[in-house]
Amino acid sequence: MKKALAIFAVSALAAAWNAALACTSLMATPGATAEGSSIVSYAADSHTLYGALYHQPAADHPKGAMRKIVEWDTGKHLGEIPEVAHTYATVGNMNEHGLTIAESTWGGREELAGSGLIDYGSLIYITLQRARTAREAVDVMTKLVKDYGYASEGESFSIADPNEVWILELIGKGKADKGAVWVARRVPDGYISGHANHSRIHTFPQNDPETLYAPDVISFARSQGYFDGDDKDFDFSRAYAVTDIGALRGCDARVWSYFNRFTPDGTMDQWLPWILKGEGEPFPLWIKPDRKLTATDVKEMMRDHFEGTPLDMTNDIGAGPFDVPYRWRPMTFKVDGKEYTHERAIATQQTGFSFVSDMNKDRHDAAKGILWFGVDDANTCVYVPVFNSNTLIPHSLDEKTADLLTLSWDSMFWVNNYVANQAYNRYSQMIPDIRRVQGALESEMVSDVAALPSTLEGLSYAQAQDVLNTMTNHWAEKTTADYKNLGDYLLVKYLDGNIKKERDGAFERTPEGMPVQPVFGGYNERYFRSIVEDAGDRLRID
Repeated sequence: MKKALAIFAVSALAAAWNAALACTSLMATPGATAEGSSIVSYAADSHTLYGALYHQPAADHPKGAMRKIVEWDTGKHLGEIPEVAHTYATVGNMNEHGLTIAESTWGGREELAGSGLIDYGSLIYITLQRARTAREAVDVMTKLVKDYGYASEGESFSIADPNEVWILELIGKGKADKGAVWVARRVPDGYISGHANHSRIHTFPQNDPETLYAPDVISFARSQGYFDGDDKDFDFSRAYAVTDIGALRGCDARVWSYFNRFTPDGTMDQWLPWILKGEGEPFPLWIKPDRKLTATDVKEMMRDHFEGTPLDMTNDIGAGPFDVPYRWRPMTFKVDGKEYTHERAIATQQTGFSFVSDMNKDRHDAAKGILWFGVDDANTCVYVPVFNSNTLIPHSLDEKTADLLTLSWDSMFWVNNYVANQAYNRYSQMIPDIRRVQGALESEMVSDVAALPSTLEGLSYAQAQDVLNTMTNHWAEKTTADYKNLGDYLLVKYLDGNIKKERDGAFERTPEGMPVQPVFGGYNERYFRSIVEDAGDRLRID
């Protein structure tokens, strides 16, 4: 449909931005990665989420046992369903078999909000306990919502194992029907994909073993008046999602930036009209990257603020005097009766936790899934290696260590916030110091993990599990300690707008032991010009 997108009324636009505050998930198939891994990333973005690592041990359950369903977002008890005989161990969003599931919410048509029993968070964690592969997971998820009903809004799921990567999009049928309509597509090997709070599946093949869908996905849309064309032209996203400026600029733009990073210069420019104005056709569900990705590449992508693109958040006056690539909420604002928007990047200040999951069938069974896990803002966090076999949660990542209303220096989440929230005030000056510590820690961890094949060779699963539990605990606690020291260092170095001088790793002193005169960092040129433009000759002294 090649027509311009009409800008919605203020209330509709504001509602769209509510979804735009949520999550981002990026995917890469084995054929698109340097080591033949499936890679899935996720940022759990929420203004009320404390970042912690969850663990459920494997368990056997007696006949007649029931599982409580507690809504992930609210903690509300929704009901119970029969438990299965055996459930798999999970750590974060990965299970013991290396299966990983991530999500992003896109809301969709309000009248289709689910009225069933299974919310999207429960759908993820129940499935991780019951499925071993991505295909099994698609089957489990869709059967769960069919049998017990879906309780959430429109959702996209990234589902991956060491061999395959799938995207599943699902939305309820409203109050009249507890079930859901959905489409699942396997991402072709050698390609990358992603979703970020907007439905990304448009038209799809209807006779293809790599595409699965609810039998009534088209007929239900017809019955509701969402679609009246030929079946072959059915567009899931246009039928069930709300395609407005919030969904495109605030959501699709993040996936566009991912594709833009890994395609030749200018390739993605043809879809700028789509994300900026809703003009032309949507960009593809997946693309073939111009080089093989690594887990480190995807970590760096999770730190993206549209740098080097027309949406670069450091390039307008909103970045302030220190090139800050963050904008505080609300996302939209009015000046002289006209409405404007801030950009919404992948990296954002309100992230609870994020991860980059690297799944590879050629590694030791105890390490075939590596969940590079970080808490708080992905841009300033450190990604610590967590393994599919891990059974011990480090104290710094345990949900019992603290919460969003209780500061603890033992908590990695709070220590990362200590660092990040200082940088938000003077980003361009502080980020090099953060990158130095962050980069050193992550480089050491990558080297440690790269040595695992020889370290684990000949070890039993249980022996390897002990090694990996120890490794995760070591790096989590070291990261927390090093980042507490980094936060102290930033406070001292940048106190009162100054920048203290350093020599040989220490702050400089005079021969008499006094601090030397600090550097006055000032502001950037753009900010000085904005002052002149605002104050005119009042501040001029020549």
